[in-house]
Amino acid sequence: MAERPVPLGRTLPSGPASSGKIGKAILKIEDLQVYYGESHALQGVSLALESGVLSVVGRNGMGKSTLCNTIVGLKRARSGSIRVDGREITALEPHEIHRLGVGYVPQGRRVWPSLSVDEHLRLAAGHRRDASWTVERIYQTFPRLAERRTNGGSQLSGGEQQMLAISRALLSDPKLLVMDEPTEGLAPIIVDQVERMLVTLAEEGEMAILVIEQNIGVATAVSNQVAIMVNGRINRLMDAAALAADRELQQRLLGVGRHADETSVTPAAAAQAKDQLAEVYRIDRTATGSEPMTQNGTYLPVTELPNRWNVPVTAMRQAAIEKAAPQDDLKKVFAIPFAERIGRTVLVAGTFDTKGKELRFVADRLKSLGIPVRTVDLSTSGKPSSADVPAMQVAGMHMRGSAAVFTNDRGGSVSAMAEAFARWIEREPRIGGVISAGGSGGTTLATAGMRVLPVGIPKLMVSTVAAGDVAKYVGGADIMMFHSVADVQGLNSITEQVLSNAAHAMAGMVAQLPNAEAWEARRKLARPAVGITMFGVTTPAVQAVTRRLEADYDCLVFHATGIGGRAMENLGDSRLLSAFLDLTTTEVADMIVGGVFPATEDRFGAAIRTGLPYVGSTGALDMVNFGPRDSVPEKFRSRKFVIHNPNVTLMRTTRDENRAFGEWIGARLNAMNGPVRFLLPEGGVSMLDASGQPFHDPEADSALFEAIEKTVRQTPQRHLERVGANINDALFVDAAVNAFRAITPKLQRRA
Repeated sequence: MAERPVPLGRTLPSGPASSGKIGKAILKIEDLQVYYGESHALQGVSLALESGVLSVVGRNGMGKSTLCNTIVGLKRARSGSIRVDGREITALEPHEIHRLGVGYVPQGRRVWPSLSVDEHLRLAAGHRRDASWTVERIYQTFPRLAERRTNGGSQLSGGEQQMLAISRALLSDPKLLVMDEPTEGLAPIIVDQVERMLVTLAEEGEMAILVIEQNIGVATAVSNQVAIMVNGRINRLMDAAALAADRELQQRLLGVGRHADETSVTPAAAAQAKDQLAEVYRIDRTATGSEPMTQNGTYLPVTELPNRWNVPVTAMRQAAIEKAAPQDDLKKVFAIPFAERIGRTVLVAGTFDTKGKELRFVADRLKSLGIPVRTVDLSTSGKPSSADVPAMQVAGMHMRGSAAVFTNDRGGSVSAMAEAFARWIEREPRIGGVISAGGSGGTTLATAGMRVLPVGIPKLMVSTVAAGDVAKYVGGADIMMFHSVADVQGLNSITEQVLSNAAHAMAGMVAQLPNAEAWEARRKLARPAVGITMFGVTTPAVQAVTRRLEADYDCLVFHATGIGGRAMENLGDSRLLSAFLDLTTTEVADMIVGGVFPATEDRFGAAIRTGLPYVGSTGALDMVNFGPRDSVPEKFRSRKFVIHNPNVTLMRTTRDENRAFGEWIGARLNAMNGPVRFLLPEGGVSMLDASGQPFHDPEADSALFEAIEKTVRQTPQRHLERVGANINDALFVDAAVNAFRAITPKLQRRA
C-alpha cells in the first residue's frame, strides 16, 4: 500500500509533518504509476506540496522529468492520482491543466528563436485584465529582459532564455509552478540569480513551486526539505540542511559531491612521488618561432604533483607523461562514420535575413517532392528568423563563441560564421544533402560547410558567382555550382525556374543515395581505395604502380594541380581511402615559390589527422608551373624553362628552393602518427630531371634529399629510403610497391 503523502515546502519546519491536521495541498500525488511501453518509469510515487518550494533530486534516469511531464499532462499515468488544488487532473489535456493554474518551465527552456522577448511575453500574457503577473511586472522583476525586449529568442544568452522561460510561465498566474532543471547549463553567477529568484517567489507566497534539480546546492538552498528519487520512487524525504552536509549520502544516492573523504598523503609517500616525478622529462626543442630543433634541446623536469584524489604514484607519473603528449585533434573526437553521415534530410542553409524568401521557396519545393528539410540560418545581422536552426545556434560553434560572429565588421563576421558553420555541420549525422542560394557572401558561408562533408553527400550552391572562377569555393569537394543567371534577390520568372531546377536536382541526387546499411554492405565488398598523385612527368611511375596494385586496390589517381591534392585529402578525411601513395608532391613547390598549381598549408593534413598508411615521394619537385610564357613574373625571367604547351610553362627549381621544400615536407612528415615511408629517387624526380634532360640538376636534388633527411625524425613507423633510380624507373616502382605493401594491412583474399 502506498505511503501517505507528506506535505512539504520551504515555509514548513524541517522534517515531515507527522501530527496534527494537514492543510489543503496545492499538489497532491498518490501512488502514481507511469510506464514507457513495458518500462516502469514511476513506481508508486506519492508526495504533497502545500506551499513554498519542494525540490526533487536524483540521478539521471530516475524519473524526475517523467514526473514533471505527467503533472503537466505531457505524459499519461497508467494509474494513481494527481490533484491540483483539490481537482483530479490525470485525465486532462495539457492546455486544460494549464488553465487550472499549473505553469511549466521545461528543461532546455524552449524559447521561440523567431519571436522577440516582448512578443514572447505579450503572447503568454493574453488579454486578462485581472492578472497579478503582467508584462510590466515581469520587466520590473527581470530588468535584463526589459533591456533585451526587442531581441529574438535565439539572440539571448542561456541565462536570459531561462529568465524568459520562467517569465512566460509566471504570466499565466500559476498556483503551481513546475520547473524542470532550471539551472541546467547556466553560468555560476546566473545560477545564483535563479536561486535568489526562487527564494523570493516562495517568500511572496503567491504560488507553490516544484523544482526538479540536479544541482544539490540550489536544491537545498531554495527548500527546507528535499525528496530524493531513486529508480522511479521517492526514496526518502530529507531535511535540506542535512542533505547538504552529508557528502557520503550525496555520493551514494545521487552520484554527486566529492568522491569520499580523502586519505591524507603521508610525508614519506609525498617524497617518493616527488622523487619519481623528477625522473620524467619533457624535451622542449626551440629554434626560431615554433619550429622544432633536432639538437641542443633544453630538458625541463615535470614537477606537478597531483594531490587531491590520492592517485597512486605510478598513475601520477603516467599522467605527467600523457600531459606532455600531443592532444588528439578535435576532428577525431567528433568524427562520424560515413555510414552514419548518410540520411534523407536536406539542409537548406543560407542568410535567411536577406534571402529568406528564396531559401524558403527551395525548401517548399523539396518538401513538395517528399524530401525532409531542415533550414539553417547563416545570417550575421543578428535579426531573428524562422529557420529550424537559428543563426545564434550555428554561431555558438565558433571557437570563440557567438561574440566572434556578431560584430560590426561584416567581413570578419562572414569569415567567423563560415568557420562556425563548418564546425557545426561536422557534428551533424544523417544528412541527405546541402543546398543554398546567394551572392558571394552567401556562397562563402554555405560552401565552407559543404567542403567539410564527405564526398558523395550531394552539395549544391545556386550562386551569382558560379559562372566565374569557383576554385576557392569548391576546393577539393564535390560541390555542384549552379549559376543563378539573375541575382538571387526576390522571386521572378527567372529565379523561380532556376531555384526549382536546383531543388529538383537535389531531390534526384538524394533519392539515389544508398542508405547506411546499403553503403556499409557495398563498402565491405569493395576493394580498399588508395589515393595516388600524378603529374604528366610522373605518369609512367603511376601507371606501373597502378597495374601492380589494381587487382587488390581501387586505385584513385589525382592530378597534382593543387585542387587534385586537396580532393585526395578530402577523401582521406572522409575515411573513403585506406592509404595514400603520394608520389607527386609538386604542389608544394608551387605553394612556396608562387606557381599556379599550389597546395595549401594543409597539404599532408589528411594523413596527419587520420593516421592512414602513407607512402610518399618527391615527384615533380624539380618544377614550378606557370601559364603562358609571357605570364611568368618578371623576377623569374632569367631562370631555366620548358614550354610544356602554349598554356603551361615549367620553371626549374633551384638548390635553395629545394632545400626549403625538403624542410617543409619533413616537418609535415614528423606530424604523422601513422606508418610512413618516404622515397628519395636519386636518379631524378621527374622525366625532365633524368640524366640528359633539360631539368637534370643533381645538386638541386641533393639539397632536397638532404633537407628531408635532416628534418625528418626517423622511427620504426616513419622511415626514409633512398632509391638509386629515376622516379619513373622500374627499380623505383618496385621500391614504392614494396613500401606500400609493408605498411598496409594484409588483405583478406575473397573466394
